[in-house]
Amino acid sequence: MNAIFFDLDGTLIDSRRDLINTVNATRADLGLAPLADDAVMACVGNGARYLLEHSIPEAAGRYDEIWPIHKRNYEANMMNTVCLYPAVARTLRELGSRGWLLGVVTNKPNWATREILSRLGILREFAAIVAGGDTVLMKPDAQPLRECAARMRGHRLSSHDIIVGDNWTDIACGNNASVKTVFCTYGFGTPRDTRINHKINRFDELLRICRQEEM
Repeated sequence: MNAIFFDLDGTLIDSRRDLINTVNATRADLGLAPLADDAVMACVGNGARYLLEHSIPEAAGRYDEIWPIHKRNYEANMMNTVCLYPAVARTLRELGSRGWLLGVVTNKPNWATREILSRLGILREFAAIVAGGDTVLMKPDAQPLRECAARMRGHRLSSHDIIVGDNWTDIACGNNASVKTVFCTYGFGTPRDTRINHKINRFDELLRICRQEEM
């Protein structure tokens, strides 16, 4: 049985506007001017601490103080505009019906990950979820991917397994775990100099790629 692991933001969900609004709400609470959209999004993909430290550099060293403010703002904003990318729900269901084990490996905090997936109606599609804070290390290290596999009935990773993501951290995670990688061109991030096996412009293009691994 093969497994496929998904990043969240920029891969399964379009959360761009909610992330930007949350960061700028936190900056406003600290008496700071808003950042441009692209400046905020350049900080996304490496976990909450990285996001705050790089999108609010004026408050360097004050993470423990700022995190509760930011968490409150994200709770207020995280479902305002977020949506699944086209064909995500249908593609996940088809992959599951074809016997693929589905997992989520994200640097987003666990509480937010599960809440968003639940409210968008796809939480039940996943055999396991490993999010920010669930492991000591985060992507690009392979530890969270390996942990997710272990939670999938003890699945043993193979070269037929796949990680799907829109950022270099996702692809590097797959490289480090020796699984195949799929880069989402429609997402937020960039692949840098990582090793990519496939690129997709639409989520449902995964079906063709997965079919090749089933042969």
